[in-house]
Amino acid sequence: MHAITVDGPGGPEVMQWTKVPDPTPGPSEVIVEVASAGVNRADLLQRQGLYPPPRGASDILGLECSGTITAVGAALPLDRIGERVCALLAGGGYAQKVAVPVGQLMTVPTGVSLVDSGALPEVACTVWSNLDMVANLGEGEWLLIHGGGSGIGTMAIQVGRALGARVAVTAGSQAKLDQCAALGAEVLINYRDQDFVAAIKDATGGRGANVILDNMGAAYLERNVDALARDGRLVIIGMQGGVAAEVNLAALLAKNASISATSLRGRPGSEKAAICTAVERTVWPWIHAGIIRPVIDRTMPMAEAPEAHRLLADGAVTGKILLTP
Repeated sequence: MHAITVDGPGGPEVMQWTKVPDPTPGPSEVIVEVASAGVNRADLLQRQGLYPPPRGASDILGLECSGTITAVGAALPLDRIGERVCALLAGGGYAQKVAVPVGQLMTVPTGVSLVDSGALPEVACTVWSNLDMVANLGEGEWLLIHGGGSGIGTMAIQVGRALGARVAVTAGSQAKLDQCAALGAEVLINYRDQDFVAAIKDATGGRGANVILDNMGAAYLERNVDALARDGRLVIIGMQGGVAAEVNLAALLAKNASISATSLRGRPGSEKAAICTAVERTVWPWIHAGIIRPVIDRTMPMAEAPEAHRLLADGAVTGKILLTP
């Protein structure tokens, strides 16, 4: 088969569309012929040598895909061959075929094409596991999402609204803020010229956000704590703004607030399977009903993965980029 390989850490130019050995399934794995693979910021970090795959995972980039099952492991029934699925991966998506643990397969939601469903697994599993399982976001609460125009952000807006929350977002352009508004965000904050702490406090009568979903990490830590309401929950899912910062524990204690930091990729398979099951049970019906939809900026040939990485790094994308073999 062909796949995107990386010739040492570096810029997008280190990625090549080359011939590699076909994957073989373990006893409880299937082989998926890839229809599309989503591009995520974690892929950019891995390409730069900053985010190695978990032990035993493929070193090919790609954390989600959609496609058709073409082979099954010895412990699985043959009648799964031909099934159309989307899948959460620890790696391997930028390829014509990928081996997937059976617990990380999900059905293609009704009303979504096979190709477009490749934009769903990573963002849906990340958003649901953090907003519901970690933050326990409730009806009527305020949710502040940093990077509202990203793949994670566009999904989080919709899931937050479906849970009955009120949503505020930060983004770096009016065009992205307009698209966030179309998805249901009420408070639109351009981080280039607005103070998000002041903006969320103004919108909430001085109380602050009940839940903050943060992709920035260190750079926003102090201001995020300031922006929290009493009993607020800050959930950190990215480190685009650095990895180390001091936290004012007195400010956190005064608000009876909490900070969580989570990563989906390195979780045990049993936890990923439980998240996938929960997403199918809760998020997929919202997609069936038209309440949530995948937000796809563009679809590109997989051989053009270097250009896809450049676009994502430049902030020129709203929602997801999909790669098709």
